[in-house]
Amino acid sequence: MDFVYAALGLAILLLAGDALVRGSVNLATKLRIPAVVVSLTIVSFGTSAPELFISASAVLDGAPGIALGNVVGSNISNVLLVLGLPALISGIDAKVSGTGRSFILMMAASVAFIALCFLGPLTWKHGLLLLGLLVAVTFDQLYRARGGYRMPVGEAEDVKCADPPISGIRLTSLMIIGLVGLPFGAGLLIEGAVNIADAFGLSESAVGLTLVAVGTSLPELATTVVAAIRRRADVVLGNVIGSNIFNLLAIIGVSSMLGTIPVEPSFLEFNLWVMVATSLFLAPFALGGYRISRITGILLFVLYLVYVTIVLA
Repeated sequence: MDFVYAALGLAILLLAGDALVRGSVNLATKLRIPAVVVSLTIVSFGTSAPELFISASAVLDGAPGIALGNVVGSNISNVLLVLGLPALISGIDAKVSGTGRSFILMMAASVAFIALCFLGPLTWKHGLLLLGLLVAVTFDQLYRARGGYRMPVGEAEDVKCADPPISGIRLTSLMIIGLVGLPFGAGLLIEGAVNIADAFGLSESAVGLTLVAVGTSLPELATTVVAAIRRRADVVLGNVIGSNIFNLLAIIGVSSMLGTIPVEPSFLEFNLWVMVATSLFLAPFALGGYRISRITGILLFVLYLVYVTIVLA
């Protein structure tokens, strides 16, 4: 049954990912808001729901190592795997992504998170600070959407031609299907994958950094694959960057409010720095608008395989 749960979860993820991309892009064009803003908020929050559920449950169940490993591992897999595989399918033209400011916010969140990890176990005080930063970032995105950051009419029409406008009822249905289906599908897949992994006797942190991280990153993967096929670079990069911000600020923020999260030496010595390095890898694309080629996608995927091999060794 574990294999059945995993397969069913993957199928739901792909369908929900398509629904969420179509709904978010159409919502952006209806409101004349750049799709990147929607992907940085609604899409990234929705696709990060599995990480939030898993991490909070892990802390409450007395397994905080899974919570921290889930977030750090998810941020690493978001760049190397979630961005790498779509690049393999279809090269991503980042010139139209408009994610430069959000990339800077992501790096600032990463620095703040690492600083807190070095200060000791993450407690409710750290969680409160991270949630405060999340509120500030969210308001920044809303401000950009409401003032001085409107999509020109001509540009909106171009997007509509790429994906014809749909009715309000259908748009709402797509968004609901995507936001509900993604965490549900991920839950099924994780249940099957973790049960299978338990048979191999993997450690708590290793499970969090690899299997659970990949499982909870599958909504982002499903969304970015569909977005790449649809040539939506703004949704691809916006979803990855927005999800990484949400992981660091919201998921760790909520989880540390529920219980103390110890930081193992392996995180301070290796995993946190891998997370920073992979995040910095996005700089040329988010800031410079360089194309993410298929060769880059291969490189990212190979680097992820190397990282997983090191963690499980």
